[in-house]
Parts: sequence; C-alpha cells; structure tokens
Amino acid sequence: MVATSVRIAAATVDVPLDDSPGHRTRTILGPVDLALDERRVSVIGANGSGKSTLLRLLNGLVAPTSGTVTVDGLDTVRQGARVRRRVAFAFTDPLSQLVMPTGREDVELSLRRRHRSRSERRQAAHEVLERFGLGHLADQSVYDLSGGERQLMALAAVLATDPTLLVLDEPTTLLDRRNTRRLRELLDTLPQTVVIATHDLDLALTAERTLVVDSGRLVFDGAPADAVERYQSLVDES
Repeated sequence: MVATSVRIAAATVDVPLDDSPGHRTRTILGPVDLALDERRVSVIGANGSGKSTLLRLLNGLVAPTSGTVTVDGLDTVRQGARVRRRVAFAFTDPLSQLVMPTGREDVELSLRRRHRSRSERRQAAHEVLERFGLGHLADQSVYDLSGGERQLMALAAVLATDPTLLVLDEPTTLLDRRNTRRLRELLDTLPQTVVIATHDLDLALTAERTLVVDSGRLVFDGAPADAVERYQSLVDES
C-alpha cells in the first residue's frame, strides 16, 4: 500500500470564547504547515497542547478555521465524505467507538456500504475478525472484553474497510503494558500509513518522523529521538 500524502497549509483552528453575537475567539492550533509522506508519524506534547486537534484535522472531524488540509489531494472540508473513506480514526477510549453490543456487529456496521447482502457482510466481518485474531471474541459483549481487547476490536472495526491512513489518538492511555505491547505488534504489521498521538515516548520513537506540539504550535518536526529530547526539555522548563 502506497504511503498516504497529507498536506496542511496555513491551517488554524479557532474556538469561541463565549456564545454571544460577534463573540471573540481564540486560536487553539496553528498556523500549521506540514507535508506528511512517511508511513509512520508520531505526535507528542502535553495534555491540551493541540495534539488531538491536529489529528482531527486529518479526517475532517475538525475543520480548519483558515487554511486547508488535504489527504491524497482531497480537501477535508469540500470532499469530506471521500476523505473519511480513506482515513480511519481511533479514539482514546474504544467504548466511544464500539457502538453495537458485540464486536461482530460493530465490524458489520463498518461494512454496511461495502456489502449490501447481510450474509456477505457477516462473512466479511468474520474474515476481518479472524485476521486480527479476534474471532473467538466476536460475539462477546464489548463490556465483557478487557481494555486491550476492546482497543483491538475498535481497530478491527475501523480497519475493516481498508482505509489508507489510520489516525490514533493516544491509543495506549487505557492499556496495561501487555496490551500496549499487543497494540504495538499489531501496528507493526499494518500496511496503512499511521499517524499516532501518544504520551508513550517509547512508542513515539518507533516512528519515522515525530512532531512536537506545544501551546497550539508545532515546535519541532524531525527525527523521533531529537523530538523526544525537545519535548523533555519543554517539560523541564514548565
């Protein structure tokens, strides 16, 4: 699978300070200019730094107030539906994503446009779950799964449609060390381009390129080891 091309040009994200007419706004991200062509990119920064906002620009969950964001040449605002078919987004808490009673039903839900026939959809879901080693958990309640199993099930659901870009927002936050290792092993096998925001600096170091976000600004963009050093210096200064 060819690496996905992401372009962010002079993008800012503003939020209102209040609900009154003619309200004032403040900028929570940007301006950001980026060209991402690597297969593995990590994003690090403190809580509230703007990491999640940056990631949500990539599939149109957040629209830029100014500037543009494109994925393989598709504008995330004007061509949002086509972008979302290419870009899968995994939230920190998998229960935000698993909306059906069982994992099988969630994967089938993801496949509803690709397979109109219920029997074909069920078979395709079975194949996806087996591919991710989750077939034995297919019909368990998502509330009976462990945190790691839920995270893997959520990933299976968003990857079922074979997107070209997977965006993960702090996927290891709720996981213990064993399940963090399982997640990392899974990510290593994926053909998709992966952009991941994380507080796990060891995970960040496995990327080809790392971005450091601080106070809504991109303050470093480069080699992972250098990025971690820059981030740690920001922590020491705060």
